[in-house]
Amino acid sequence: PDAFAGIVAQVPFVDALNTILDPSLPLTVTEWEEWGNPLADPEVYAYMKSYTPYENVAPVAYPAILAVTSLNDTRVFYHEPAKWIARLRAVAPQGDYLLKTEMGAGHGGPSGRYDAWKEEAFINAWTLDRFQR
Repeated sequence: PDAFAGIVAQVPFVDALNTILDPSLPLTVTEWEEWGNPLADPEVYAYMKSYTPYENVAPVAYPAILAVTSLNDTRVFYHEPAKWIARLRAVAPQGDYLLKTEMGAGHGGPSGRYDAWKEEAFINAWTLDRFQR
C-alpha cells in the first residue's frame, strides 16, 4: 500500500456474499454457473468470502481511498462501499477514506456527457490532491 498515493475504487464490489447470495439479482445465476452455488456448497461460500475486500480489511496503513458508487446501482448495492469505508475507518482509522455516492446514477456512474465529465473532474481533482500531499 505504501507504493500508492491514493486509490480510486469506482463501484467497488466489496461484499460479494451480499449480492451473490441473492438469486433474484440478474447476474447471480450466471455467476453460480461459473463458480458454484454458495448457498449449497460451503467451499464455494468460503472461497467467495476469502476474496471479499470487506472481509479482508486489516489494521495496516492504507493509502487514501476514494470509493465512488451510486444509489441506483442494481448490481453493486450502494451500501456495500459504505460498509467497506466504515470498516476501513474502524479497523485502520489513521487512513484518509472518502465515499462519494451519486444520487441519480446507475452502475458505471452518471449518464449524460456533462454529468460524466463532472464525475471525472471530481475524481481527477481528488487524485491530483493526493499527489500534492
